[in-house]
Amino acid sequence: MIGAVPAETRRPHEDTDLAMMRRALLAAEEAAGRGEVPVGAVVARGEEILAVAANEREATGDPTAHAELLAIREAAKALGGWRLSGCTLYATLEPCPMCAGAAHAARLDRLVYATPDPKAGYAGTLHDTPADRRLNHTFAVQTGLLEREATELLKTFFKNRRKRPREAPQRPHPTA
Repeated sequence: MIGAVPAETRRPHEDTDLAMMRRALLAAEEAAGRGEVPVGAVVARGEEILAVAANEREATGDPTAHAELLAIREAAKALGGWRLSGCTLYATLEPCPMCAGAAHAARLDRLVYATPDPKAGYAGTLHDTPADRRLNHTFAVQTGLLEREATELLKTFFKNRRKRPREAPQRPHPTA
């Protein structure tokens, strides 16, 4: 095959990383279909998927319902504890400050994300939480895996959103 990398020259995680990012992209596509910003996340321990999530902010009205945070919470439940040592977080978009902080707090070993976020990225773009040695834990980061696909999904979503007026969720004000 033209462009194929021989198995003996691949990185140890390469096939698993690709499969997990494809699953995260599928979650992001499903989120877009529900009107959510298309971000998906997977937490895995090796080839074992512990959690898959997508943004749910619009559906829940919860500003913390980011795909990464939801996946981290589910993975912690699956493992029965908050330490996710030995696990990797796969995200279709570079984590924001909150999600990068949650990845740090969970003691993840790795973060793999598809595309950078120039407005909120805290895993190398605006700040580099995973590599910040002032913190008590650092973790490896890999970027650019399926970047074109993730970027196109986000661009298409926001292009379509700009074409139609945005509807605000109808929730009663808490003091009403």
